[in-house]
Amino acid sequence: MTNVHRDAARPSRVLLLGGTSEIGLAILSALSLPPGAEVILAGRDAQRLEAAGKALNRQVSIARYDAIDTASHQAFADEICAEGAPDLVIAATGILIPQDRAEDDVRLAASMIETNFTGHVTALLAFGAHMRRRRSGTIVVLSSVAAVRPRKFNAVYGAAKAGLDAFARGFADELHGTGVRLLLVRPGFVTGRMTAGMAQAPMATTPDAVGAAVAAALHGKKSTVWVPGSLAVLATVMRLVPRPLWRKIER
Repeated sequence: MTNVHRDAARPSRVLLLGGTSEIGLAILSALSLPPGAEVILAGRDAQRLEAAGKALNRQVSIARYDAIDTASHQAFADEICAEGAPDLVIAATGILIPQDRAEDDVRLAASMIETNFTGHVTALLAFGAHMRRRRSGTIVVLSSVAAVRPRKFNAVYGAAKAGLDAFARGFADELHGTGVRLLLVRPGFVTGRMTAGMAQAPMATTPDAVGAAVAAALHGKKSTVWVPGSLAVLATVMRLVPRPLWRKIER
């Protein structure tokens, strides 16, 4: 099959996994989508998905998708790709449950891991296979600075993001040379609905800033983008902090 050139920054068919995600929707808003581009918002709550589509001020399609129903992901990908694989898949599904609640009810810990890690793996493997057969497409994976070195107050969330980050890097290497690109996005603390009520961390950012950074990165050849960019330096320092000192960090 010949390789078909497609502009990653102006995709004609886009799928947002986690169709109500503030960051995912901010990415869509920041993209220069061509007239008539098809946007598919995938998630569990049809009413919230429809509201998200109205907020985008564009025509969207709604698809039923459950991140933790991994047994359905292959069939879901096959159904979406029956009309052609998306040019861009944005993996934005995610939940953030405070560590103390996850410790009180370990089922919450399991749901956080399944939503933030396991479900991404199964869905992206399925969509990646369709893109690879077409030899074109872009996958955007939303990781986090928490993946660099999980802390005691977010051990479960950090571990899930670390797993996703590791998978994304390995999958990107597997896709190299196939015509399919994977862009790994590592934001810092994002002020928004998911972090409402939490104390703001240093180098905090916003969904709009993440969206703009991703849209800009799609024009280039980066494999990883930090938001803000200076976070890359902080992440290097984080890796070097001795563990006894790391344990004392409260935030």
